[in-house]
Amino acid sequence: MPRDVMTAQTGAGPMQVAIGQHSSAGRKPHNQDFHGAHVPSGAALTLKGVVLAVADGISSSDTSGAAAEAAVRMVLSDYFDTPDTWTARTAAGRVIQSANAWLYGQNRTLADLDAGMVCTFATLILKGRSGHVLHAGDARVARYTGGALTPLTRDHHATADDGAPMLARALGLSDTVDLDYRRVPLTTGDVFVLSTDGLHDHVTGEDVAAALVRPSLNDACRSLVDIALGRGSTDNLTVQIVRIDRLPQEAGLTGSVSLPVPPLPGTGDVIDGLRVLRALSQTPRSHVFLCADPRGGKVVLKIPASEITESPAALHRFTLEDWVARRVSSPHVLRAADLPQPQTALYVATHYAPGRTLRQWMTDHPAPSLDQMRDIIEQVAAGLRALHRREIIHQDIRPENIMIDDDGTARIIDLGSVSVAGVEEAAPGLLGDLPGTLQYTAPEYLSGDVVSWRSDQYALAVIGYEMLTGRLPYGAQVARVSSRADQRRLQYDPAKGDDSAVPAWVDAALRRALHPDPLRRYDALSEFMADLRRPGSAARAATHVPLAARNPLRFWQALSAILAVICVILAAHLAG
Repeated sequence: MPRDVMTAQTGAGPMQVAIGQHSSAGRKPHNQDFHGAHVPSGAALTLKGVVLAVADGISSSDTSGAAAEAAVRMVLSDYFDTPDTWTARTAAGRVIQSANAWLYGQNRTLADLDAGMVCTFATLILKGRSGHVLHAGDARVARYTGGALTPLTRDHHATADDGAPMLARALGLSDTVDLDYRRVPLTTGDVFVLSTDGLHDHVTGEDVAAALVRPSLNDACRSLVDIALGRGSTDNLTVQIVRIDRLPQEAGLTGSVSLPVPPLPGTGDVIDGLRVLRALSQTPRSHVFLCADPRGGKVVLKIPASEITESPAALHRFTLEDWVARRVSSPHVLRAADLPQPQTALYVATHYAPGRTLRQWMTDHPAPSLDQMRDIIEQVAAGLRALHRREIIHQDIRPENIMIDDDGTARIIDLGSVSVAGVEEAAPGLLGDLPGTLQYTAPEYLSGDVVSWRSDQYALAVIGYEMLTGRLPYGAQVARVSSRADQRRLQYDPAKGDDSAVPAWVDAALRRALHPDPLRRYDALSEFMADLRRPGSAARAATHVPLAARNPLRFWQALSAILAVICVILAAHLAG
């Protein structure tokens, strides 16, 4: 990682920035600071952003400079290898935790961590129209505006037993590190400054203003280092300055949106080497065809319907299905197909999953056993977990979007409604409105409450409930929800009833997963699956009957006795 770099700018990408950097040992014999920046190109610039990082090794250790270098290098490299679907916070946080774990592993045999591989760390990620700051220690990220430096971080300092100042947080001190996170909006012309304490303890916003008139940002950084040295800094000094010259106006996930929409094919027609066998279905969003792959096997081809071809947002969402399918690996999520030839037209190609939809399966099995319900629900849950690990919410789980093959394997077959956290962060609004189905839509979508993976849990539970009862848990009530008050008034219709053989403990599990308040549902899909297999926490909570309901006479006798004692105490107090 060079100590100085020329001003860096993105090319014709969606974001344009200028970066300057400088680091100096100052009055010390060795420089234990380290810094770096990476400006990617293409899709990585849209989906991952620009990353700057600075680290400062502790002065008591001869190896802390190596720690600072390792931390910066690992983050700048590994961050771009994380899934594109993750948010900046998730991706950077996991990479920093990994770097911390590696540093701590090098220190485990040391008797004194003050001599170990320990460093402070701060990073700034510029993604879409937001900046993301993560840090531990006293390296800083600040925004320069109006002649003033406004810190976006807080120094993690503590006081030792002897009264001396010490770091409260740093990488390498323990097996995990508590990272501060902050998200800030970006505007064109914004200037951010990253620095170590050898510099920021000795410069002001006025100094930054004077430095910014220099010919380049590298010159500005050298100027600030010289000012800090002139004011008596005795530590290593590092500074990075980044200026936002252009923010993204629009973004796409792939280049496929620019491809032409092909005319609807007939039987025997060939598209990019795929021979059309027959039409499968038609929806307002797409025309679906079964095709033969010349290498063997079958492929399903989806071509956008004319209703959406005039809407760039609708086409972006259409291509999202292929983009997500290529980033999720699960036997319970339909896979994208590898094409025999380069793609020349706008369509989505997936593997062919023969079988019947869960809706048809439910029609063929109107009274499934508990084991049949659990088997299917658990398979769909496995597919959802694969999506959720990538910070993807499906948003349209329903029987029509689940395929059951001849071997009984359940697969989620439609990804056209997904919400991808990393994409929403990079380009808010790109994916458009939710095109889900009301019968399976969690009430928070309609009330304005927070939507999360628990919304998929709700839809999955609706399917399980419907498989056992043939009806919906809230009837038509959810469709009328328009506020949180409406959401709270929803009345669950128990799955266990006079006409149902559903065990009370299964009903309790479904009731919890279907709670109108998403925060009162299960904290993990695995917990829901476990409670469908045996009586669990939901069943215990459901079987607890208050004393007032179990024995009203004893309840009122006990309450009257308590009130009588209170009256005696009050009377004695007044008499005294």
